[in-house]
Amino acid sequence: MDKDLGRLLYDYLLRTGMGEGLASDLNLVLLLLIVLIVAFLLDLLVWKLLRAISVRLARRTKNNFDNFLVTHRVPRSVAHIFPLLFLFEFLPMVFVDFEYAGSIALKIIKILFVLQTLAVFRRFFKSTKDYLKTLPRFKDKPIASYMQVFMIFAWIVGLLTVFAIVTETTIWKFITALGAASAVVLLIFKDSILGFVASIQVTINDMVRIGDWITFEKYGADGDVIEITLATVKVQNFDKTITTIPTYALISDSFKNWRGMQVSGGRRIKRALIIRQKSIRFLTQEDVEALKKIQLVTDYLSQRSEQINAHNRDHGANKELLVNGRNLTNFGVFRKYVTNYLEKHSAINKSMTLMVRQLEPTPHGIPLEIYAFSADKRWENYEYVMADIFDHLLAALPYFSLEISELPVYLDGRK
Repeated sequence: MDKDLGRLLYDYLLRTGMGEGLASDLNLVLLLLIVLIVAFLLDLLVWKLLRAISVRLARRTKNNFDNFLVTHRVPRSVAHIFPLLFLFEFLPMVFVDFEYAGSIALKIIKILFVLQTLAVFRRFFKSTKDYLKTLPRFKDKPIASYMQVFMIFAWIVGLLTVFAIVTETTIWKFITALGAASAVVLLIFKDSILGFVASIQVTINDMVRIGDWITFEKYGADGDVIEITLATVKVQNFDKTITTIPTYALISDSFKNWRGMQVSGGRRIKRALIIRQKSIRFLTQEDVEALKKIQLVTDYLSQRSEQINAHNRDHGANKELLVNGRNLTNFGVFRKYVTNYLEKHSAINKSMTLMVRQLEPTPHGIPLEIYAFSADKRWENYEYVMADIFDHLLAALPYFSLEISELPVYLDGRK
């Protein structure tokens, strides 16, 4: 049937007295021109029809997925497939007298069909990715990496199909032949395979989400995760630079995720004052009376003084020397002062751990560590709260006759 239709114009040209060779060439040119024009008009018609349908659906439906399909021009890519199907059907008629050229033309059409199908999948996956990112439960998930995995599989199938078309063999035979070269394939796609496995583990174990603040010292990253793909994780550092980390590094190396702090009730303050050891001493009764003027320790000093005096009387402690019996120290009273100060501080979360502890003495002095949690987790506010607390404590030290340990400073040869 195709041969009969393809030779209608050829027979007419012969009847006009034209030679067979020229009639055959002119028949090919004219039929090819007609088929290409029809294919172009078909493409335009299908595109107009699909655009009208897609726009109308996008306006009427509450789900905005179709809006992303229109934005990424999925209907336009689908419209290009119909002319290719038309050409695949009618090209044998055009090349009725040129079988070798016709076979090459059909191979080209088949390859274009495969590539156009891949283009449709690529636009569809991009639309799906952008749509899922608008949903709250997928907003912090590495959707891009999964879309890339699907696209890689699509490209692999597409390229295998193209090779099968060019070599005129079946896809399964081609895959079997690739089995011997599997090591090379694994080497080529090593990063993609590692990234795919890593992205699955990261998602299943909920190790990293988009928007998390992570610190990865090995790669110099300290900021928010803005993108997770199959091969890389992009981190926008606080200085607005971008650090790119291999996805598989998230499961092979150690990094710090600050999400736990961000979703908790506070941000940890863990800092110590290094107290000069020589400034620590027992308190006399006069010292205790003087320190009672500090309101935060007034009640504490009154109660502890009574308890200590009662204990010393009961045990007959000789208080001519302060070292005998039980005694208050300026360091211990200051530790209680810091505890009371933090408990009354409005910026400290009282429901979380609050502790003032003395650490092991060092050659530089005795550390008094403050371990508490700021109720405000924002970085700049957190730093302000911590600075405000330590400003006050540093200024309060002299009232307890305590000194901060510092390295000696020499001016003009004098200590």
